[in-house]
Amino acid sequence: MIRFDEEFLKDPASAYARLRAEGPVHRAETPDGAQVWLVTGYDDVRALLGDPRLSLDKATSSGGYRGLSLPPALDKNLLNMDAPEHTRLRKVLGKAFTRGQVERLRPRVAEIAGELLDGLSSRADLIAEYAAPLPIAVICELLGVPAADASGFRGWTDRILLPASPEDAKEALVAMYGFLTGLIAAKRAEPGEDLLGTLVTLDELTEDELLSAAFLLLFAGYENVVHQIGNGVAALLARPDQLAAVLADPALLPSTVDELLRFEPPGPLAIRRFPLEDVEIGGVTIPAGDTVMLAVASAHRDGSRFPDPDVLDVHRTENPHVGFGHGPHFCLGAPLARLELETGLGMLLKRFPGMRLAVAPEELRWRPSFRTRGLAELPVIVFPPDGTVVPDP
Repeated sequence: MIRFDEEFLKDPASAYARLRAEGPVHRAETPDGAQVWLVTGYDDVRALLGDPRLSLDKATSSGGYRGLSLPPALDKNLLNMDAPEHTRLRKVLGKAFTRGQVERLRPRVAEIAGELLDGLSSRADLIAEYAAPLPIAVICELLGVPAADASGFRGWTDRILLPASPEDAKEALVAMYGFLTGLIAAKRAEPGEDLLGTLVTLDELTEDELLSAAFLLLFAGYENVVHQIGNGVAALLARPDQLAAVLADPALLPSTVDELLRFEPPGPLAIRRFPLEDVEIGGVTIPAGDTVMLAVASAHRDGSRFPDPDVLDVHRTENPHVGFGHGPHFCLGAPLARLELETGLGMLLKRFPGMRLAVAPEELRWRPSFRTRGLAELPVIVFPPDGTVVPDP
């Protein structure tokens, strides 16, 4: 029985390598004691991400791990729906979340990143001072949330994912629910031109679907980007040759983002799924209703699909990673995430090309979560372009 314990989370890449060598499907136990099936190979993971026999609807679960315990009003989102409801809601949300609308955010994303970089201390925790506030500020712009109201967002998400107790998680969800309910009411009274202002004018959404959409955009839009920036910067700083390549050729930024999404994804496991019928995977029959976890992080290190999978290569041109999913549930926010990652990483490296880790790579502390892969902090020493150290005030 595989357990997502401290030993596993200390070096998940090695743990997944052992599992892939042993077989494509394994029984595993989540930290809360729930039994799940863990799928580790690239071909199986990619195929199952788009397989309609695997449902995302919690109502199809016969037990086991079901994901976050959300109030019903927040559960009416794309991550808990199958076709045709999923198809309808995704189409509606797509009207407000187009690539063109995301692209119009580019100047503002760059402006926010620049302001945060201006304020970096010479010895900084890059998570607290840059990686976390950047996506929060962008989501606030997208949803039309006043910046002054954003202070609680990170605390709520942290308490939901890594609660001190079940009551702590419940309190954070209640706070977030109350905030979003009030925000939507304000937007109905005065819609504005932001994404949420557009969504409240669409007749196709129920009140719960609107509330759940705002929750998902806030929750997923923050959590994944903050950790991908942190994971990516740490990976580059630990590999001077790869960092030098990106610094020498900024045109490598798009392929660098894709490679970082492959190499150290913030979502090591795709959202849980439940077979609608008995499903055979790699010679193993998984009963209907059981919980299936697709190990994206393992698929990304599968040597049958990626040459030298354990090597970070910013020049990698063929990179069919599934960091944004695959099939009907491909991440709706992928264009925004790419914009934030390319802008955030590009501006950081251009401004501070001499930046380095303040601790050895093996001393970095990872958050104790099996659902997300992210650093608790990223201590760096920041140098300006001329190479001199800026003293602390």
